[in-house]
Amino acid sequence: MTAVDETPAVQASSGKPLMTLDGVSQVFDTKAGPIRAVDHANLSINPGEVLCLVGESGSGKTTAARMAAGLTRPSSGQVMFDGADIWSLKKNDFKDFRRSVQYVHQDPYASLNPTRTIQQTLTAPLLKHGVVKGAKAAAERATELLAKVDLTPPENYLSKYPHQLSGGQRQRVAVARALTLDPKIIIADESTSMLDVSIRISVLAMLGRLRDELGVGFLFITHDLAIAKYFGWRGRTAVMYLGRIVEFGPTPRIINAPTHPYTRALIDAIPEPDPDLTRTKNAESLRSLEIPSLAHLPSGCAFHPRCGRFEDGLCDGEVPQLLQVRPGQSAACHVVQRDGADEPAA
Repeated sequence: MTAVDETPAVQASSGKPLMTLDGVSQVFDTKAGPIRAVDHANLSINPGEVLCLVGESGSGKTTAARMAAGLTRPSSGQVMFDGADIWSLKKNDFKDFRRSVQYVHQDPYASLNPTRTIQQTLTAPLLKHGVVKGAKAAAERATELLAKVDLTPPENYLSKYPHQLSGGQRQRVAVARALTLDPKIIIADESTSMLDVSIRISVLAMLGRLRDELGVGFLFITHDLAIAKYFGWRGRTAVMYLGRIVEFGPTPRIINAPTHPYTRALIDAIPEPDPDLTRTKNAESLRSLEIPSLAHLPSGCAFHPRCGRFEDGLCDGEVPQLLQVRPGQSAACHVVQRDGADEPAA
């Protein structure tokens, strides 16, 4: 997945994008006034690519993902799939789109019907959408899907209910369900954040294997850049802050050579196991740890009240646009755009 914008730095890397979010915004009406949860986001995904969407809680990641999945209609902008605006599709075509884009939620227990066995959970979409004919074929396919997500032997799981499984097992069932309709894109929304660390790594390894074997694209949402590094190293990463994309580029560049002060702060927040490195690490200084309210966004760059590189009259003036600061890497920061980005170490 790659971000798209008016600048060459955020164009899709190759081929025709499978999905494009073209200037999408999402505004919610609340008692406190209109809340702009996502503000003119431009993203696209090519077949088989991975885009990691990273940011703190409340940054707009899940809202953007719901628009991409067709679960929420954007207040403005377009969601394009295979060259067509999904909200202009006819009913049957919209159903085809929803089959092609599957969602894996953060909480596997809440997303699985507690009254259905695992077999019923997996066979229901197969039978409803006519992927297979007959209960026997559906059961065989369910068995294959459980094996594909490393729940073996599958016969041990088919008759169980979600409450009889561990968190990692439930999430694997959720992934198997997402695969029932042969999707082209899987949206994984913090899909490993509720799992223990050891289980998290095994689930991420399983998702990576499916990505390679099936050629499915991923929109991978996480607040943890370490997870983005592990899963999306060969892909690209977009960093969001209060509804806007503030940095975009290949994941290795974002991790090893971030340019935006917010991205640098996220990198610095990753725990370092070596205490010597922790003491010598040049951490990004922050003026404040408090995140501004979406109902009362600061003027200019929304990050400026927290940013250690803040300059009065520059950062609190106009909203910075996402512009190229290195080949293939973009940032929305007045200071970085004026001074240039430091070249990454060789």
